[in-house]
This record gives sequence, C-alpha cells and structure tokens, in this order.
Amino acid sequence: MSDLATTLSEAGAKMNKAVEVAKEDFGSIRSGRAHPSMFAKIMVEYYGTYTPLSQLATVQVPEPRMATVSPFDKSAMALIEKAIRESDLGVNPATDGAIIRVNFPQLTEERRKDYIKVARTKAEDSRIAIRNIRRTAKEAMEKMEKDGEVGKDDVARGEKDLEKLTSDHVAKIDELLKHKEAELLEV
Repeated sequence: MSDLATTLSEAGAKMNKAVEVAKEDFGSIRSGRAHPSMFAKIMVEYYGTYTPLSQLATVQVPEPRMATVSPFDKSAMALIEKAIRESDLGVNPATDGAIIRVNFPQLTEERRKDYIKVARTKAEDSRIAIRNIRRTAKEAMEKMEKDGEVGKDDVARGEKDLEKLTSDHVAKIDELLKHKEAELLEV
C-alpha cells in the first residue's frame, strides 16, 4: 500500500506546484493597479545571459498605477528598460538616469477582456497540467496492480483518492481564475 500512498503524495505535490504556477501566472497579468509580481516573469539579457529582472533591480509601487524599477547596476538601465518595453505588460517605461518609471494607463474595456482571455488560457493550461499528473499517477497505479504489487481494491481506492485530489486542485484553479476575473473587471 505504501507504493500507492507514495504515488498519491507525489501527485499531490506536483498538483500543488501547478496551482502555485497558476498563482504566479495570474500575478503577472496586469489588473487595474500596479503590483511588483507583474515584473516577475520579465527576463533581461544581461552580459549574454537571460536573467530575471528581480536579480537585477528592485521593483516598488509608490502609486496604484505606477511602478519604479531601481537597477543595482546602473549600466544595465537600458537593458532593463528594453526588456520591460518588450514584455507583455504593454507599457512604455521612462528613465531619469537613476530609476525607471513605469506608468500603467487606465485599462480599456477591450484590454480588460483581452487580459481575461489570457487568464482563462493560463487557467486551462494549469488544469491540463493537473489532469496530466492524474493520468501519470493512474498509469503508475495500474502498473503496480498488473505487476502484482497491490490488489485491485487498493488500486480502486487509490484512484478514488486521486480523483478527489484532482477535483480539489482544479477547484483551486477555478477559484483563482474567478478572483482574477473579478479583479480585472473592477473599474
């Protein structure tokens, strides 16, 4: 039975990771106000290597619709500015020599709908990842049964537990999506 329990706990851990990735993805989608997590996925080409923005600068939000980016290395200012401009944030950063200011314009209705589509796509990607984890775990359980390591009843119970685990994690994704949609529709 311990093999089944191990398979279930590994599947649960991977599903938790999928939910965390969805949270990060939703955090990077722009809503009505600026947030440092919006910059989390931006990669800057720094000395020939793509480096996360968070390793090159600090991001602060002094006002709801403005963020400031303070590079640790001032020589990277232009590279950081370029990476922000080319990101999917849809903003035009301005630099004053010491910091980069990023002003977020008021979201239009059309732009909000586009972001909701992006959020739904990311949620569906997470659901697919969770279902793939379920399929892999189920195949592992069926192999254990076929190899005679565990009985049919144990596998049936394990699959029932796996289904519950899957539906719980999909519900978490749906809840995150609902929250993000409400945040995007808030004017």
